[in-house]
Amino acid sequence: MEWLNYHHLLYFWVVARHGSIVRASEELRLAHPTISGQIHRLEEVLGEKLFTRKGRSLVLTDAGRVAFRYAGEIFALGREFMEAMKGGTTAQQMRLVVGVSDVLAKSIVHRILEPAFRLEKEVRVICRENRSTEAFMGDLAMHAVDVVLADAPAGPGTPVRAFSHLLGECGLTFFAAPAVARLYRRRFPRSLDGAPFLVPGGDSTLRRALNEWFDARDIRPRIIAELMTPPWRRSSGRPVSACSPRPM
Repeated sequence: MEWLNYHHLLYFWVVARHGSIVRASEELRLAHPTISGQIHRLEEVLGEKLFTRKGRSLVLTDAGRVAFRYAGEIFALGREFMEAMKGGTTAQQMRLVVGVSDVLAKSIVHRILEPAFRLEKEVRVICRENRSTEAFMGDLAMHAVDVVLADAPAGPGTPVRAFSHLLGECGLTFFAAPAVARLYRRRFPRSLDGAPFLVPGGDSTLRRALNEWFDARDIRPRIIAELMTPPWRRSSGRPVSACSPRPM
């Protein structure tokens, strides 16, 4: 097993924050070729390209964004560890690690987590976002996250023993350009039969709920496109669930 070189990770993290090796070299006080070479070595170890060049700037790839998120948490935990060893205030600070399904609106997540910031004891809330709720189930079992906020409860086939709690529900709104809205306003919702639709991907909870709603009313919309992350994600209505570990 090849161990992660934290110096390489630090150089990558600083470059990612600045978007430039020039500015990173000023902060790290290292030569450009040294930093560039260490990042290339990290990419070889990970087997992924972390940056792509856009003009004079370096832009994170998908793998680079994942690495940047983990690097930030690693270095934050390192600082917390040093403070704990020195008896700093962070040693007394509670941590709440929350897995958040990225289909949930940030305003809803904020309202759910708000009580944590009003506790007598100071809490450090760490949010980890992922497109797939199932990806958090392993983290939940390993206690890498304390709770998962999602738009659906843990499925019956989930191998992880977990409690699901319904936190609330809200309505669903259809959006259209003004001219299109006027066209389908009369006889709604029957007017939606055959209407063009942009819908979320077939594996999403919202899509399944929409299909059930259409079937119950014998409506067959004309699907123009299926989108993995709906453009109306900040405004759509859906149930919000929390999953927490179930004791063995």
